[in-house]
Amino acid sequence: MVPALRYLVGACGRARGGFAGGFPGACGSASGRPRPLCGGGRSASTSSFDIVIVGGGIVGLASARALILRHPSLSIGVLEKEKDLAVHQTGHNSGVIHSGIYYKPESLKAKLCVQGAALLYEYCQQKGISYKQCGKLIVAVEQEEIPRLQALYERGLQNGVQGLRLIQQEDIKKKEPYCRGLMAIDCPHTGIVDYRQVALSFAQDFQEAGGSVLTNFEVKDIEMAKESPSRSIDGMQYPIVIKNTKGEEIRCQYVVTCAGLYSDRISELSGCTPDPRIVPFRGDYLLLKPEKCYLVKGNIYPVPDSRFPFLGVHFTPRMDGSIWLGPNAVLAFKREGYRPFDFSATDVMDIIINSGLIKLASQNFSYGVTEMYKACFLGATVKYLQKFIPEITVSDILRQVAVRGPSLL
Repeated sequence: MVPALRYLVGACGRARGGFAGGFPGACGSASGRPRPLCGGGRSASTSSFDIVIVGGGIVGLASARALILRHPSLSIGVLEKEKDLAVHQTGHNSGVIHSGIYYKPESLKAKLCVQGAALLYEYCQQKGISYKQCGKLIVAVEQEEIPRLQALYERGLQNGVQGLRLIQQEDIKKKEPYCRGLMAIDCPHTGIVDYRQVALSFAQDFQEAGGSVLTNFEVKDIEMAKESPSRSIDGMQYPIVIKNTKGEEIRCQYVVTCAGLYSDRISELSGCTPDPRIVPFRGDYLLLKPEKCYLVKGNIYPVPDSRFPFLGVHFTPRMDGSIWLGPNAVLAFKREGYRPFDFSATDVMDIIINSGLIKLASQNFSYGVTEMYKACFLGATVKYLQKFIPEITVSDILRQVAVRGPSLL
């Protein structure tokens, strides 16, 4: 792909007299007159836009919303390959609003997580979206975990996480009567929400501000136009051509890719590097029987082990009142495979040939074996859960009825 497209993909600047300084840090209020849902308030056809965002998940929709509220004169379109929005990663996750305790101080992740949690609570209140600020305990059940727990507490303070407390056994019992532990971090600002509901609200804001959403548009190719399309009044004003699997095309000045589990492939289509590659891991959850949900009030997490790239099995309340237990982390054989036997030959070959799977597996071999064992034997997972809540038994569990989509690594 030509270098010009690489530049256009990398930075969304100077479109239509817009934002030479790049994306602003937060959303502002929409300004100007109300505009029609499609067309962006300009005379060009609806098949051309100033900016196109590939991906109708929460990241793509949030990006689209932020852009159109700050730059209402731009025409902006969102392309989504499914018939509905936010049906993959956005709709297949535990729904936890994390407080920002885990990330390296001063890192962008830490700053965005702390600020993002506060903004999300504020947005949900404004829009009437249900959420629960049920808190979280990060619990040390072994003496050797206490130094890691204390270090994590200090990291949370450095990150500016509000309300953190180190609590002892008696206070653990007050927060979670059935949980055992030697010491815990109390994170009262952790919560839960239905992220798909949030994403759909973003989409509504975007469309009401004049943005366009095109579903059933699976991107197949992104290229620079060699000539103006016949009978087009736009000429070469929109030089990027985005084609779908049906042979249809959209033209634009700038393209932003937010393609989730296909972000590496879409990046490659756009002329950019596909690295880092995606290695899909599926997280299977267990479901606590409804009559046993009284055992868990809020989120209960283990002390993370920095040697491994996962937080470990935890207890997660859901907005519908159910309790999820998990997840494990098992290699998936399909990027959007939410069931154990979902398989894609293309995805498997990509994992073997192009990804860093061998390096990942060699660095985390013992952890991977343990995860596979727990995935195959329910009793092994329950035994681990009993470290935190001894009252839980195998008969209290419904096996793998809640499944989270593959993770991005």
